[in-house]
Amino acid sequence: MKNGVFTDYKVFSGNSHPGLAEEIASIMGRPLGKATVNKFSDGEISVNLWETVRGIDVYIVQPTCNPVNDNLMELLIMIDAVKRASAGRINAVIPYYGYARQDRKAKARDPITAKLVANLIMAAGADRVLTMDLHANQIQGYFDIPVDHLVGMPILARYFKDKNLDNLCIVSPDHGSVTRARNMAEFLNCPIAIVDKRRPEPNKSEIMNIIGDIAGRNCIIIDDMVDTAGTITNAANAIKDMGASNVFACATHPVLSGPAIERIEKSAISEMVILNTIPVPEEKMIDKIVSLSVAPIFAEAMTRVFTNGSISKLFDTPRSL
Repeated sequence: MKNGVFTDYKVFSGNSHPGLAEEIASIMGRPLGKATVNKFSDGEISVNLWETVRGIDVYIVQPTCNPVNDNLMELLIMIDAVKRASAGRINAVIPYYGYARQDRKAKARDPITAKLVANLIMAAGADRVLTMDLHANQIQGYFDIPVDHLVGMPILARYFKDKNLDNLCIVSPDHGSVTRARNMAEFLNCPIAIVDKRRPEPNKSEIMNIIGDIAGRNCIIIDDMVDTAGTITNAANAIKDMGASNVFACATHPVLSGPAIERIEKSAISEMVILNTIPVPEEKMIDKIVSLSVAPIFAEAMTRVFTNGSISKLFDTPRSL
């Protein structure tokens, strides 16, 4: 470090999404750091670093997606490894933050697992976190270290802007995504609609009403993640039945578990646009799905963190784009 600025940095990857890590490192003009993450025969994780990290700025790219517990442990052990190797600063780059949905006590005796994960990451030795589209913004406050919370909406909005669709309406699939939908609508200069739903049990949703005018419009549903795809496909089918011309959908995190692909395939969705914060197996990349890369925005954010530059323009609103 010289005059408060690190003179060198390295990017490492666990096993959860090496393709994204390689793309980020390539954009930054560096090869991935040499490390191996394996398992002992009993399932314990073994991490080996094959190059020095002493005194440098280290970035560990590891979304905590499925298998979430293995990937989370890989991240924690890699943080511990570089900490014990005397890294100057440790940046946990977590494009998808697992356990984010357990962010509060919804009923008695619920855990707040998103906070527990934050505690684990800090205890392991991380100095900074870079992530994207947390399920709940307050998770940033669970950390006592800096958190750079990037937003995927501008990438999705630019894609739809380039399609030159007319008579647009942005649809929030629930009340929790209204701000995200409003920001996208501002970028595309169009109105919004809101799906009023209830969730009788986890991973199940029922549409109650549509707030807004969607008849005859090209509707774009935006959400932070698609897990079993029940919410987004129910919303798509409902707004199509209520007179929408075409229904598009987009989301930052393609969890795509259980019946998700079958539901998307059979739904009224014309095109499902996702970001590659989570690796999607080739067999799940059906014709309706389009994947866009988050590597450029993460590479830019990491470069600005390394040089102590401002990254506020990467954060949120269309006004800053």
